[in-house]
Amino acid sequence: MQTLNEIRSTFLSYFGDNGHAIVPSSPLVPRNDPTLMFTAAGMVQFKNLFTGVETRDYTRATTAQKCVRAGGKHNDLDNVGYTARHHTFFEMLGNFSFGDYFKEDAIPLAWDLLTKGFGIDPSKLLVTVYHTDDEAVAIWKKHAGLGDDRIIRIATDDNFWSAGPTGPCGPCTEIFYDHGDHIWGGPPGSPEEDGDRFVEIWNLVFMQYEQFEDGTRQDLPNKSIDTGMGIERVAALLQGTNDNYATDLMRSLIEASANATSTDPDGPGKTHHRVIADHLRSTSFLMADGVMPSNDGRGYVLRRIMRRAMRHAHLLGAADPLMHRLVPSLVSQMGAAYPELGQAQSMIEQTLLQEETRFRQTLDRGLKLLDDEVSGLPEGGRLPGASAFKLYDTYGFPLDLTQDALRERGLSVDTDGFDSAMAEQKAKARAAWAGSGEAADATVWFDVADQHGVTDFLGYDTETAEGKIAAIVKDGAEVGQADEGDTVQIALNQTPFYAESGGQVGDTGLIETDSGVAVVTDTRKSAGVFIHFATLQSGTISTGQSARLAVDHTRRTAIRANHSATHLLHEALRHALGDHVAQRGSLNAADRLRFDFSHTQALTAPELEQVEQEVNSYIRQNSAVETRIMTPDDARALGAQALFGEKYGDEVRVVSMGQQPASGKGADQNTYSLELCGGTHVRQTGDIGAFVLLGDSASSAGVRRIEALTGAEALGWLRGQQRALSDVADSLKTGASDAPVRVKALLEERRALSNEVAQLRRELAMAGGTSAPDAREVGGVPFHAQVLSGISGKDLPSLIDEHKSRLGTGAVLLIVDTGGKAAVAAGVTDDLTARLSAVDIVRAAVAELGGKGGGGRPDMAQGGGASADNADAAIEAAELILKG
Repeated sequence: MQTLNEIRSTFLSYFGDNGHAIVPSSPLVPRNDPTLMFTAAGMVQFKNLFTGVETRDYTRATTAQKCVRAGGKHNDLDNVGYTARHHTFFEMLGNFSFGDYFKEDAIPLAWDLLTKGFGIDPSKLLVTVYHTDDEAVAIWKKHAGLGDDRIIRIATDDNFWSAGPTGPCGPCTEIFYDHGDHIWGGPPGSPEEDGDRFVEIWNLVFMQYEQFEDGTRQDLPNKSIDTGMGIERVAALLQGTNDNYATDLMRSLIEASANATSTDPDGPGKTHHRVIADHLRSTSFLMADGVMPSNDGRGYVLRRIMRRAMRHAHLLGAADPLMHRLVPSLVSQMGAAYPELGQAQSMIEQTLLQEETRFRQTLDRGLKLLDDEVSGLPEGGRLPGASAFKLYDTYGFPLDLTQDALRERGLSVDTDGFDSAMAEQKAKARAAWAGSGEAADATVWFDVADQHGVTDFLGYDTETAEGKIAAIVKDGAEVGQADEGDTVQIALNQTPFYAESGGQVGDTGLIETDSGVAVVTDTRKSAGVFIHFATLQSGTISTGQSARLAVDHTRRTAIRANHSATHLLHEALRHALGDHVAQRGSLNAADRLRFDFSHTQALTAPELEQVEQEVNSYIRQNSAVETRIMTPDDARALGAQALFGEKYGDEVRVVSMGQQPASGKGADQNTYSLELCGGTHVRQTGDIGAFVLLGDSASSAGVRRIEALTGAEALGWLRGQQRALSDVADSLKTGASDAPVRVKALLEERRALSNEVAQLRRELAMAGGTSAPDAREVGGVPFHAQVLSGISGKDLPSLIDEHKSRLGTGAVLLIVDTGGKAAVAAGVTDDLTARLSAVDIVRAAVAELGGKGGGGRPDMAQGGGASADNADAAIEAAELILKG
């Protein structure tokens, strides 16, 4: 029997031997995608490679990626423990190509690994393809020998992947394993497809198109591969079961739970053991990647998973905390593949013990309340939402935990009532996770916060201050001293350094003590502690020392200007486009600003001009920028705009700037911009200097993005534009004001010449005449074959159509030498397509030219080859098709 660890090793070694870089799993907290709460697929860490934003020193890769699906879009939590294949934590095996290989290699790689590497019986496998993907069908038939009965065409999005309404997309092919007719279920696409007999084990995504807003698609210049195979499902079938929880790894964790509770792993408590085994993995791996239990964001999801497992331990009769005692079993199973698990083992055990001890103190009371609330409910009744919220708010029972407990009694929860009760409580909630996408070792900062308290921020009023060094962290652990050259994180009792938040980047500057100087390169925040990322420039610094703190004034000034300009931009956009405009993200850096907002279409040139002019008019107004502290309700009553992604406590900062013409409605109603904001700002709007709007673009569905510059950066950009225009004017021997007209005239002249050249090439390709092309009878079919040069492959379809029109009836083959490669096209008149296909003609010709495949329709098809040198043989191969 192949163990799960052996399966993982075999997979990675196989693709490593086939030229793939073996890339370590990325953290569960995505580093490159702030839209995701957790990494839920293998492609997440490669997102920027697929889009071309990033390049690395490899073009094909393979990974075993740890994944969590327990919140947001991907949430399997409710099903875990009750089904054979749902998990909160799982491993996704994958191979990826970034413009390297495509279908003709991806499909054979997958098939050979499954049937040869893993020894899976080929007769047990069948595949699905997108219904129009004839290329994939042909490859499956050729390489795997699959017949039409084992290649299922699916016309739905189940076999067509897309990142969204626009962007990269492409068809998928999925590989299914048949567990046998003793299990109920039918193949994909059948009425019984939801059964457990046929299980998807691998999905191959072919990223080959770019989709546009109007629904049209065009081929991507670099076609890519993204695959995913759940290791738990593969392990199940290789170990002779269709139940993921019966695999060696999961079984070992289930038996550890059973041994610790002195219960039967397969008895009445079977579901409880399964939940505990699954949740042990997800909670441990999340903490190893820096997520800690809390009341918001990722920490809240982690706490929900923890408490769900702890309740199931309670139902097993565990008298003492259980989860922390199972961590060694997990580390022994998975620590070799994921070293971070062993490195964090002590912290994981301690956190689980603390959480379970705390939870057990309230569990009995919460369950008693639940019993009281449901005692009078009829079978199939619903627990009032207010009662479910009381369990959550008072006893820390997440809604899904209450639902899980009631499911066993045949009851449910009034979720609408719960949501209403939750809405009433929002004003008292803590500041929630804003989706930074950064992974950090949060444990140490929670300890620092517990020991020293949170950091007092002084930076609204000053850029210099004195503070006391509360903690120094090096390589994830607290140290007492840092020496010259060390890279560390420093916490102080108070600081003028702004920590990255609300779109504003963190400050840089200097921390100086009597014994050393540290250069601060960034400032962030965790658990209420401001973390100063720094390098020791000279000497030493130690905890407990007093320090002189100085923010980089020039950089902070530029950041402030961009942040204040963002507020003016927000209001100008509302004036130009409407009140539906709301912030959906921002970046306020030293050199630029970026602002994402809700709007469905690109801004017109007049709209952009209006926005830019309005912002600059309020800059020139040079009005005071004022800040007040008030309750969120009072702020909103004044009409203050709340910023996207921010959660507010009992008090908020309200920033106002700009004065509109008096309306008689009071001073606040005359204020131009009024927003809730925790960032730093200029003192007068004139301090922004100038505002230059660079343009807008699509950020995501229904969201536009503005980029702009202020101050010196804006003036520098304008000078650059002026120099560029002058250079163009000099080249055209004209004045700057006349340059646009001259360029337009040259472009029109070039377009006319290009059209003339294209027409001449077409006439040359058609032998310059209007008579029917030379054709000879081959197999009773008029056949015209021609080798061309001087035209591009994209001209072939129209030439084929023209030749067919002149022939009246017959077949055409055109081969173009494009300079080192060959482009091939074939056409068959409509009256012959019932017995003759252009696709067959092209494929026969392409094979002689060193190419593969080719495709299209029976009346017109195209392909390509390595060289046109063997054109005569290609024509002869095509003639054989005509002869039958």
